Amino acid sequence: MAERLVEIENATVYRGDTRVFDGLSLSIDSGVSTAVLGPNGAGKTTLLQLIAHEQHPVVLPESFVRVLGRSSWNVLELRSELGLISHELSITYLREVSGLDAVVSGFHSSIGLWEHQDVNREQIDAAREIMRRLGISRLEQRSMRAMSAGEQRRCLLGRALVHHPHTLLFDEPTNSLDVKSAFEMLAEMRGLSRGGKTLVIVTHHVHEIPPEVSAVVLLKQGRVFASGPKRELLRNDTVSALFDTPLEVIEHGGFYQVYPRS
Repeated sequence: MAERLVEIENATVYRGDTRVFDGLSLSIDSGVSTAVLGPNGAGKTTLLQLIAHEQHPVVLPESFVRVLGRSSWNVLELRSELGLISHELSITYLREVSGLDAVVSGFHSSIGLWEHQDVNREQIDAAREIMRRLGISRLEQRSMRAMSAGEQRRCLLGRALVHHPHTLLFDEPTNSLDVKSAFEMLAEMRGLSRGGKTLVIVTHHVHEIPPEVSAVVLLKQGRVFASGPKRELLRNDTVSALFDTPLEVIEHGGFYQVYPRS
């Protein structure tokens, strides 16, 4: 049996007073790039936060959330295994934070840097090298608030990469990006996958799923609607039922797109 990246059994999860999951069970294999696809309100972002230990289930008998076989993680230790990139994270940078500080803050799992944090030369050099590889060295001193959405997203990708995690969690990776920036982000994700990173992508857009993703989990109304190989599930009938509208699914060059079907 393949090692599990994520095992969730009978999980009940609330966000505020809203019950998002009631008895959720699913698994994602380690080393298998996977997309979690579903309509708005399906619970996709909450699922990603559950995996990243930013949300926790209600403590119940025979209920657990395990990441790489463990239910309990130190957040800094978990970040060396999983890197998180999300639009929601980018909007938390409300104060003046430079691009370099945003990337370096990944070493501390913080939002930007604070006076009490000890930042050393090795961390700064490592962050600069990642920014160079991502082609964003020019953003070192630019405020995150002054960047385009695409530039912000690349800085957050750099932030996630500082620990060299084997798995990257993307929440709606092209949300708010224009066409050029969206294609650049998808190309970056594909390059990371080809370089050995495992991707877990949460999205409601079929076209955000790159060819390197081989498995999908279809989420609807807080439950697993279906899960399995991408080629078997990204079909007209399944995707139409998932989104409650008649759709035609077209594959081209490993990417999928949907169109309305009368």
